[in-house]
Amino acid sequence: MSNDDAETARAVDDSSRRRVLDALAHREPDRVPVDFSGHRSSGISAIAYARLRDYLGLPKRPVRVYDPVQQLAVVDPEVLDMFGIDTIELGRAFANSDADWADWVLPDGTPCQMPVWALPERADAGGWVFKAADGLPIAAMPDGALYFEQTRFPLQESFGCPERGEIEAAFGHCMWTAVASPPGPLAAGPKGELALAGGAACLRQRSGRAIVGLFGGNLLEIGQFFFRHDNFYMLLAAEPAEAHKFLDRLLEIHLAALKRFLGAMGGNIDLILFGDDLGMQTGPQMSPAMYREFFKPRHAALWKRAKELAQVKVLLHSCGGIRPLLPDLIEAGLDAVNPVQISCEGMDAAGLKRDFGRDITLWGGGCDTREVLPGGTPQQVRDHVRRQVDILAPGGGFVFQQVHNILADVPPANIVAMFEALAELR
Repeated sequence: MSNDDAETARAVDDSSRRRVLDALAHREPDRVPVDFSGHRSSGISAIAYARLRDYLGLPKRPVRVYDPVQQLAVVDPEVLDMFGIDTIELGRAFANSDADWADWVLPDGTPCQMPVWALPERADAGGWVFKAADGLPIAAMPDGALYFEQTRFPLQESFGCPERGEIEAAFGHCMWTAVASPPGPLAAGPKGELALAGGAACLRQRSGRAIVGLFGGNLLEIGQFFFRHDNFYMLLAAEPAEAHKFLDRLLEIHLAALKRFLGAMGGNIDLILFGDDLGMQTGPQMSPAMYREFFKPRHAALWKRAKELAQVKVLLHSCGGIRPLLPDLIEAGLDAVNPVQISCEGMDAAGLKRDFGRDITLWGGGCDTREVLPGGTPQQVRDHVRRQVDILAPGGGFVFQQVHNILADVPPANIVAMFEALAELR
């Protein structure tokens, strides 16, 4: 049976989708729903995935890297089935032809394939670069490194708020917005909405998993990506009127994109994922007062509009210690938060479940990816997963996910132990 056939066969059973929706509705489902590779912060490094496939005894073939910046692998349907995964990313509806992929080699020498539209180039001085459409370098990965780093901040020389056209142009000159994962250019142009609609409908027909549509809609992070972190902090603190003007123009751009994105879906996705890393290891990047002034009203406008356009739940990816911001995020209309970074200040799972578990779904926190998953023994991983699930699962409002992407150095035995511990709890 081919991968596509395996996924089609599963479409007769939509228990995975219902399981996720139950958790989001704060109903305790038949078992804990599990996300693995349902979005770009719940996936697995292509290097680690190749080793996992070998460990599982699966046939050797080049791994497909759908997120070139983070070098995350497309997880095959057979692996999703093996581990009982309940989610799937909308991007899996696209780039399913061999013509969409080109051969490349991962930093450890493992053969892989990259999207043809996002193929790194070899730099004259060594290492690899990504370039914008006009040839300007925007990201680099030196030899010996495992991931790309942003090298161009398109608005860093700006004073105050740029015009809307300058902001729109900056999307094409920033690593995080210009290097596209599927669907990428396959859903661009005049017929892009038809392509989005067709892909979403096809994926709904052949998969019983909950479909996650990746939108982004970043506010704080776009400022950081475009101006550079230090410059954007100074704009917020020293020129608040200009910062508001920038964020208003950015919101207009996001709202137009949101209408196009969700208008094409026709009810064929279950969640829409927004992104904004608001936290650090030691707490939020800003005070709650600053969040309320600059970001809360605009998050609320985006999330309200998303729910007007489609019957979707709103999931926010926000790394770090964001506990002081959670009351405002909930008030702004957020349904679920990810990754529940339990190693950060204030992010103790028991406290979050006690104080916020009735109001928001905790999507993550199931296995620490900083210390336990890469450095523990398989038994330590199993014990840790059981403890986390015992804390977070009662009453619903929890979707299991390891805290963030599984990185290249994680032993495959630990990955298997994580999912085996979940299976033993069913």
